[in-house]
Amino acid sequence: MKLYIGNIPFDAREEELRELFTSFGTLGTAIVIVDPRKGRSRGFGFVEFDDPVQGKAAIAGVNGTEFGGRKLVVNEARSRDGGSSGYRGSRGGYGGDREDRGSDRPSRSSGGGRPRF
Repeated sequence: MKLYIGNIPFDAREEELRELFTSFGTLGTAIVIVDPRKGRSRGFGFVEFDDPVQGKAAIAGVNGTEFGGRKLVVNEARSRDGGSSGYRGSRGGYGGDREDRGSDRPSRSSGGGRPRF
């Protein structure tokens, strides 16, 4: 069972996340999602338990507790397509070039205007 851990401190490390959850059972993975440009946590991560009973106990035991001065949000991770088990949902957005959707205006990626970073 994969769990989503939200509102973690920006200086959190995977070892700390693993330590927080090992009292509930055997962890498969513990991942803190890191912003590659800033080199720090993006404020969320994932842990994975082989046993769903241990995962549910971890949700009940850690959700709402304080970690590094922040109250954690812990729930079962959802897959990118919105189902359960897997990484939490997608970011959404337009998913492609607007010009392909019949707009009369040129797309932002067609040059001109301000550069995109």
